[in-house]
Parts: sequence; structure tokens; C-alpha cells
Amino acid sequence: MPPSRATSYRLDPQVKDALEAQARAEGISERALLERLVREGLATLRHPGIVYRDGPSGRRAALAAGADVWEIVSALRHTKGREAQRIAQLAEQFGVHPTQIRIALDFAAMHRDEIDERVAANDAAAEQVRLLSEGRAKLMAS
Repeated sequence: MPPSRATSYRLDPQVKDALEAQARAEGISERALLERLVREGLATLRHPGIVYRDGPSGRRAALAAGADVWEIVSALRHTKGREAQRIAQLAEQFGVHPTQIRIALDFAAMHRDEIDERVAANDAAAEQVRLLSEGRAKLMAS
């Protein structure tokens, strides 16, 4: 990541107060919050239909109408066929219009590292659950 560049902006006092309060509530600096809001805002402008949500694993990109982008990308690995068929399968699976799937995939293509990290983290968590389940089953069998 390139080094930060000094930038100065004047904010409406109410916006500045709200920024301070939100940063304090999240336990982060105003600068970190402002950078996140700008980064996410630019991404949502480029990809209408994408929102960011908080959750146990942190903030992540999602369809406004449903699933997280990483979930769609992960499910894509388990679909077969041509592009249109795979998109139709995913749309049915997630209960959204195929256009929504295309929006998620376009976002994922532009933010590949972010999405791949989420998919990998989910895969690792699933593997931990599998190993725990196997270990529990072995204990129960003895």
C-alpha cells in the first residue's frame, strides 16, 4: 500500500461531530473511520447494489438484497456450466435476480484479494469444525 498523503478538508460541524462520535463508539481514530467510509462509499458508487455490513468477522461487502459477496463467490466454485447457467444457478440458490449475482461477481473481480481472504477464512473455519466433529466422533466411539 502506498504511503498516506496529507489532505485537508473542512467538514460541516454536525458532520464532524457525528464522525467524532462514531469513531469514539467504534474505538477507532477519526482518520481510520473517514478512510473506511470513503473507501466503502467509492466502492458502492462503482457497484450499485453493494453495501457493507458489520458482523462477527468484521465488515464485509454484500448485496443490498441479500448474501455477502464472498458467499456468492464461494458458491460459484460449486457450480458447473456456462457463465449464464452458473449465474442462473446462483440466483436461484440465493433467491435474487441474476443481475444481482452479476453485480456481486463484478465487485469480486475488482476486489479479488478482499473476497479471496473472506473465502479462505470461511474455508479454514469449516475445516476446523470438520476436524472438531471428527475428533468428537472418535471420542464418542471409544
